[in-house]
Amino acid sequence: LHALMCASQALYKSAREAGALSSVDSSAFICQSVPKDMDLCSASMQNSGPAEDLKTTVMQLRETVLQQKETIMNQKETIRELTSKLSRCESQSGPTAEGASGRRPGAKNTMGDVSRGTTETLAQLGQTLQTLKQRLENLEVGPPGEQRLRIDDMEKQVLSRVNTVEEGKGARNDTDQRNRVESSLTSLHHRITDLEKGAPSDKFQLTFPLRTNYMYAKAKSSLPEMYSFSVCLWIKSNASPGVGTPFSYAVKGQSNELVLIEWGNNPMEILINDKVAKLPFLINDGKWHHLCITWTTRDGVWEAFQDGVMRGSGENLAPYHPIKPEGVLVLGQEQDTLGGGFDATQAYVGELANLNIWNRKLTVAEIHNLATCNSKAPAGNVFSWSESTVEVFGGATKWTFEPCRSNN
Repeated sequence: LHALMCASQALYKSAREAGALSSVDSSAFICQSVPKDMDLCSASMQNSGPAEDLKTTVMQLRETVLQQKETIMNQKETIRELTSKLSRCESQSGPTAEGASGRRPGAKNTMGDVSRGTTETLAQLGQTLQTLKQRLENLEVGPPGEQRLRIDDMEKQVLSRVNTVEEGKGARNDTDQRNRVESSLTSLHHRITDLEKGAPSDKFQLTFPLRTNYMYAKAKSSLPEMYSFSVCLWIKSNASPGVGTPFSYAVKGQSNELVLIEWGNNPMEILINDKVAKLPFLINDGKWHHLCITWTTRDGVWEAFQDGVMRGSGENLAPYHPIKPEGVLVLGQEQDTLGGGFDATQAYVGELANLNIWNRKLTVAEIHNLATCNSKAPAGNVFSWSESTVEVFGGATKWTFEPCRSNN
């Protein structure tokens, strides 16, 4: 093989001298001795230092490319995660319509005014604060200078909370901010109530300005077992569709033991042990109305009165089922668990006052006296409307009200 390579080199030289390969560059064959039993390619690699360096460089470049590819894949995944989080933040910061359905089986949510934008919520909070301020200014406890200082101090506290909400528009901690404002409003309300002590204990109304799941009032005591009842109250609302739940009474094992509710495009209903009767009331005109419902367990007979006049009656409403004792009476919210489980779509929006409950059926004359504020009107014997029997939570307001003088 060595001889053959040397002969080829000689032929190449002769041809070049003869001019036959004039266009070929000056490259030359190199003859090298190779042992008989050695592989020619292995021998070439052993003696090619630059080639070995090139191979090492190629391997290093290949490793670098693989590392960069892995880094790019990780960055793509990070970008996808950040994009997803940004989309969620944008969807939560903008006004949305709640999609929660009603709590009763087969219920359809038709309340269109459940979710509100931050601007509208702040406006409603402003109205609530203005109401609290009016209550403070109407108080005549203590010297005028001292009273003015109390008002200014409370205004500063609440305005601080409102500023916190405004600064946090669109933030992920809206719930924490709302809880802080709610706590401040509740504390402020209790301080005002303390200042108002000494006024007639039943001359007040509750106002629920927003459809939320945290504004409500609660009776401090439960109801006894009842084989008949009468429940009467003053109510004012223009919420549409549906005014919500003026009151609900839940017991262990039955959240709909006694509920008054108007939601969606449905008429107002009375629920007893989850059985339903539709009531012929028309009340969402923004005016005060007096409502009374009577019921007896015998045959489940019921009657409905609006403004002292009977509007409808029926029977077979939870017959022979006594109202159970030891429950929780909540104003402004429908309960899905004992004392809780509130759903904003079923919350009451408006004002209510003078809720009284009796464990008997009132006469037509007694109901008329209540609707006309007659001095002979009876007070509830199982629940009587009084400052001492009602607690307020979540920013619902309580202020002076006299039914027939404040009407409309």
